[in-house]
Amino acid sequence: MRRYHGLMPSASAFQPASGEGDRFRLLVDAVVDYGIFMLDPQGRIESWNAGAQAIKGYTADEVIGRHFSMFYQEEAVARGWPDEELRRAREHGRFEDEGWRLRKDGSRFWANVVITALLAPDGSLSGYAKVTRDLSERRLHEEALRESEQRFRLLVEGVQDYAIYMLDPDGFIRSWNTGAQQIKGYSAAEVIGRHFSLFYSAGDAAAGLPQSELEEALSRGRAEREGWRVRKDGSVFWANVVISPLRDTDGKLRGFAKVTRDMTERRRLEALEDSSQRMNEFLAMLAHELRNPLAPIRNAVTVMQLETMHSQVLRNSRDVIDRQLSHMTRLVDDLLDVGRMSTGKILLRKERVLYGQVVARAIEAVRPLVDARRHQLEASLPPADIWLEADPTRLAQVLQNLLVNAAKFTPEGGRIDLGVQLDGNRLMTTVRDNGIGLTSEAIGQIFELFSQGDGQAAAKESGLGIGLTLARSLVEMHGGLLEAYSDGPGQGASFSFFLPQAQTVELDEDVAGAMRCLIIDDNRDAADSLAQILRLMDCTVRTAYAGEQGLALAAQFAPQLVLLDIGMPGMGGYEVQRGLRALGLTMLVAAVTGYGNEEDRRRVTEAGFDAHLVKPVDFGQLQEVLDRSRARLSSHRLEQVGVKPADRKFVGVAAQRQ
Repeated sequence: MRRYHGLMPSASAFQPASGEGDRFRLLVDAVVDYGIFMLDPQGRIESWNAGAQAIKGYTADEVIGRHFSMFYQEEAVARGWPDEELRRAREHGRFEDEGWRLRKDGSRFWANVVITALLAPDGSLSGYAKVTRDLSERRLHEEALRESEQRFRLLVEGVQDYAIYMLDPDGFIRSWNTGAQQIKGYSAAEVIGRHFSLFYSAGDAAAGLPQSELEEALSRGRAEREGWRVRKDGSVFWANVVISPLRDTDGKLRGFAKVTRDMTERRRLEALEDSSQRMNEFLAMLAHELRNPLAPIRNAVTVMQLETMHSQVLRNSRDVIDRQLSHMTRLVDDLLDVGRMSTGKILLRKERVLYGQVVARAIEAVRPLVDARRHQLEASLPPADIWLEADPTRLAQVLQNLLVNAAKFTPEGGRIDLGVQLDGNRLMTTVRDNGIGLTSEAIGQIFELFSQGDGQAAAKESGLGIGLTLARSLVEMHGGLLEAYSDGPGQGASFSFFLPQAQTVELDEDVAGAMRCLIIDDNRDAADSLAQILRLMDCTVRTAYAGEQGLALAAQFAPQLVLLDIGMPGMGGYEVQRGLRALGLTMLVAAVTGYGNEEDRRRVTEAGFDAHLVKPVDFGQLQEVLDRSRARLSSHRLEQVGVKPADRKFVGVAAQRQ
């Protein structure tokens, strides 16, 4: 009698008494869920039970004496897999495997196979016991599950409007879909394995906001929040975030599912809709009361500026009116901007901007107010000049509003610091004062339209409560974020905002040095006085008093900036401008004219001029044209040395540095 190793639960040898072998055979034959059969040492079939017939479809007469490789696919037989199974069973006493097997009708089924080596009393191999189970149904279920998971994965990967990704229990990213890449800017390779707190601002991360969201999801089964999140390029967006914990069948936490939507546009529209009614009523009231008187007052001041005034007292009075009129005009312009913002009509005119010049322009605008209140204003910028793609007028407006706010709410003789720092490609600007400070309640309200912050303090100062609202909106339109901080009443306040994608590079000496400027104007006094101003602005200046003379001088002088009068006799300004362009020089050409309505500006632009200046030329506008000319020259020089626009880092002449 054979010894059976591993076939019976005891795995021990036995010698059945009379009748026990028949009972054992009956037991094996009665099993229909398992194919149980014996093989000789060469692998030929010696026995066949009912389960084997049910699973494989063969009767005992059809298989006994044949090699068991008949149940294997041709590919497996060709590589000798059946014999390898016997070898492993013989070597280890037992071998178990799963794979495809063949039925009599040629169909396949997924089999679990156990082969046990049978040893004779003398220890020699006497054959094998083979037990086969049909696991096709389980296999189909597993494949269906895998296919379902694959379809779900493809579905999630295909979603582009939602960032859908998985976190492990500690908050480290484990998956990343296309929508996440679209919204946040990171590829899967850049974020998988990193903690999800990298999408939060430094302040929120330090305050533990990411961890608190996970804890809320665990305690409530789901956490939904909205707030600012940070993209790869440093810009921010308003996000709706849903976090759900994931548990297995035993209730053990396996991680979190996180879904993020970019709600920036919705938030902007909701905020504007909420304030539009109040704003419209306010603007309607001011339209008649303020706009109508401004034009004649400005005209009167212009007349006084053009007339010779021998009295110093009268000149000082004229200048006071001019400064206060400019302040009043700025208030009205702010109101109009809020109106445009509510209807989505504010459009940024982005260009390559030298940030130091924006800072200088803002400081110049608020200098009269700062000096009047005897404040000490200091500006600190990085050693390298900073360039970025932005709207210079709107950025100067942001800084000006923050500086005016600091000056108004700081007692006379106070201190205002304007600091600029560059962290990678993120430009951080902070306006800090030692003034009356802010309560925690005021910090939450100060950016709301028409808010006066602390009412008692605000009552002492003039203002419409729109400057900070407008400043924050303009910063957000640039992809940045403006926030307020204060340690409390009497502790001063600071306003910080950042702008993404700022860059620096060293500029060659020719660009950083004196600009070559050409003035062409038949009015000698106007040309000579403007030339004197430009020389004081570190420019090398030439003047021409006729169109033909100007063209000839331009060919020799190769100016980088041309200020061209439009209404000249003989060769007019438009004809001269065409001649200048034909020279093929890199220059900025600004039209100088006494006409400044929209139709005149349209004609100048269509004629190919780069700028439009109205006589008498405003100093701030002249400075802006000069800055643009330097920027254009910088860009041209970098292109000449092969620097691509996407790779450029720029610097130029900026405000005074520490």
